[in-house]
Amino acid sequence: MHIDKKIPSMTINEMLVVIIISTIVVGMAFSVLRMVQQHMWSIEKYISKNRTITSLEQSLWIDFNRYSSINYNSEKSTLFFKSELDSVTYRFDTELVVKNRDTFRLATKTKHLFFDGNRIESGKIDALKLILEKTPIEKSLFVYKRKDAHQFMN
Repeated sequence: MHIDKKIPSMTINEMLVVIIISTIVVGMAFSVLRMVQQHMWSIEKYISKNRTITSLEQSLWIDFNRYSSINYNSEKSTLFFKSELDSVTYRFDTELVVKNRDTFRLATKTKHLFFDGNRIESGKIDALKLILEKTPIEKSLFVYKRKDAHQFMN
C-alpha cells in the first residue's frame, strides 16, 4: 500500500513573485538610504562651516579686546595685534584665514576696516567687518574694540 501525502508548499510562480516584490522593496530602501545619507552629509558640512565661522568670530573678539594696539597692513593683507607682553598675527589669504598656527578655512569676500567710526584702508584700527563668501548664505562678522584709557591717551 502506497500512501501519497502531499506537503503543502508554494509553486514556483508564487516564489518568483515573492522574490521580485522583495527585490523592489530592498531597492527602494537602498535608494531612500542613499538620499538620507546625502542629506546628512550636507547638514554635517553646513554645521562644520558654521562652527568654523563661530570659532573665527570668537577668536577675533578675544584678540580685539585683549591687545592694546591693532594694525592692518593692506599690502600683506595682515592684521597685527600687539600688547606689552604678546602679539598675534592674522593673515587673510584667498581661501583661508591664518592666525599664528591656527587655520580657518573661510574665504573672505571683503574686509572693511574702521578707526574712530571712519573707514580706512590701512593702519591702526578699532573695528573690522568681514564679509565671507562660499557659505550657504552670505555671512558677515563685525568685531570692534572697546576704547580704554591707553587708546585715549595715544
